[in-house]
Amino acid sequence: MTQQINVSRLFDGEHWLENITVTIVAGKIQAITPAKATVTAGTLVPGFIDIQVNGGGGVLFNAAPTLATLHTMLLAHAQFGTSAFLATLITDRLDIMQQAADVIAQAIANQQAGVLGIHFEGPHISSPKKGVHAEQYIRPISEAEMAIYRRTDLGIKMLTVAPEAVSSEQIAELVAAGVIVCLGHSNADADTTLAALAAGASGFTHLYNAMSALNSRAPGMVGAALADPISWCGLILDGHHVDPIAAKVALAAKPQGKIIIVTDAMAPVGTDETEFRLLDDLVCRNGNKLTNAAGQLAGSVLNMQEAVNYAVAELGLALEEALRMASLYPAQFINSKQLGRIEVGYQADLVLLDEQNHVLANWVNGNLVYQKA
Repeated sequence: MTQQINVSRLFDGEHWLENITVTIVAGKIQAITPAKATVTAGTLVPGFIDIQVNGGGGVLFNAAPTLATLHTMLLAHAQFGTSAFLATLITDRLDIMQQAADVIAQAIANQQAGVLGIHFEGPHISSPKKGVHAEQYIRPISEAEMAIYRRTDLGIKMLTVAPEAVSSEQIAELVAAGVIVCLGHSNADADTTLAALAAGASGFTHLYNAMSALNSRAPGMVGAALADPISWCGLILDGHHVDPIAAKVALAAKPQGKIIIVTDAMAPVGTDETEFRLLDDLVCRNGNKLTNAAGQLAGSVLNMQEAVNYAVAELGLALEEALRMASLYPAQFINSKQLGRIEVGYQADLVLLDEQNHVLANWVNGNLVYQKA
């Protein structure tokens, strides 16, 4: 089946084009040509890629790791521009990890829309920097967990670890098994962090949050992350997790292309729900902020549309750079040659924005999954 999208403006990941037709065949972009038909007002951009999505639409992946949960999460986030995501499972029991892995394997086998793979955020983290993760499930890597990480049917595999809890040898083994290793929820010093990077870790989970801070004589994980030119850093741009000045420092310190927008989104995204259960914790929503009973931040109700607009309005970034942080750069981080650009041969993950950069429509693999009423 062939379809054509005619738009007044297009950002392909690098350049702006005007009055363009994108031709899609079998979910792939077949041609990008000057429009000969009437164009739709709006800007067509690459679909957003979110590598840290815990939930949405009223459901949480930890609470119900099912194909239905994944579908609900996609629909909740698609209205805000997300076309592809890593379902994120925070620190939990082994059987929940195995169940989540089995569901992701099913989703990948079924080519379920939007599902790229899985991000295990824990359980091999540091208790002092656990945030809202459950203390009783924090543990070293056993052979049972390693068997999950070695699986080859999970699509993109990402794992957040604390390098003081996971050895450099284990990190090297994980990377050899095709796992993207991120560092976070950690109290490690800079030297331990740098050793983990040398062993193959390549990213930092929600930079600044739940990690040892930068000080003048103790640079910590934050200092090591900012100083390293090769690794990627996720930033939660909701105005609560990271002060705009700290976000600007990260953007100034890291080479262009190494800062990725993430949401760390929880169940209420796309709903009016004001509270939900996160394992044994009750999490309450106040505006666009989520906290547990102790007042700790517990993920976010951020969506990619809001994060992109925050990057422009509060951080002073050009729109094209904010769009790259939401699409091209995460695609490069996960080493995708099919996502993050509007280019011939690429998957047709496309988002149509209005003049306020709000989402009008979202196509995943060439299929329309959201259209604003």
